[in-house]
Amino acid sequence: MLSIRRFGKTALRPDDLIGNLTMTQEMLDLLRASVLARLNIVISGGTGAGKTTLLNVLSEFIPETERIVTIEDTAELRLHQVHVARMEARAPNIEGKGGIGIRNLVINALRMRPDRIVVGEVRGEEAIDMLQAMNTGHDGSLTTIHANSPRDALARLEVMVGMANSNIGSRAIRQQISSAVNLFVQVARMSDGSRRVTRITECVGVEGDTISTQDLFVFERTGLNRDGKVMGRFEPCGVRPRFYEQLESAGFGLAPSTFETTVEVGYS
Repeated sequence: MLSIRRFGKTALRPDDLIGNLTMTQEMLDLLRASVLARLNIVISGGTGAGKTTLLNVLSEFIPETERIVTIEDTAELRLHQVHVARMEARAPNIEGKGGIGIRNLVINALRMRPDRIVVGEVRGEEAIDMLQAMNTGHDGSLTTIHANSPRDALARLEVMVGMANSNIGSRAIRQQISSAVNLFVQVARMSDGSRRVTRITECVGVEGDTISTQDLFVFERTGLNRDGKVMGRFEPCGVRPRFYEQLESAGFGLAPSTFETTVEVGYS
């Protein structure tokens, strides 16, 4: 069997995500400010939800002056900055030799003086190296993960760190994750084929033995209209993120209305 993942001739731009109702302008403003302020962002979602497309869009906000190292299993990212070092994993030959895994690339990326590390998808033991990179000065990193919710993404990250055979306790793993990841962006493919950012969730710390999170934006599905289009609303949760002061200190403060505006879709 042959699987072909074909991208359009023209890549989607941030304004396209607003036009096709993937997210609202307020959500995009928050994500743009978060990228510019060098927060670590994990995009989670199912197969075909649009994780790589959203990762490409968010990467546009990275300044041209920064050096970016991209690491992928299969090359799909299309970054337009000048200083981009692309690395791609290699499968072993028929004798089982010559393979280069994502984890080896992440480890070597740290020696390349990157301003940002962008991993196409975290799916195994390389998760611990990615988290350590986020915690040791390589802030502003971006990656994707297969998960059905931000809470599932946290659980998957825990499992992946355990796959690295690292003798780290569960509490230490959760501390590592909570201090490394600032935002989870959940994307989903709706029944009508449209894509939506269904949650933007902040990771706020560890309480007891549980990683604490709070939703900043949520897409609430309400049904289908006569044309079979998904109806719903993008609801801000009415709270400012705890990293808001970090946005302001970096010069990317947002208006209070960003966290108050509700947008309905599919009702017209």
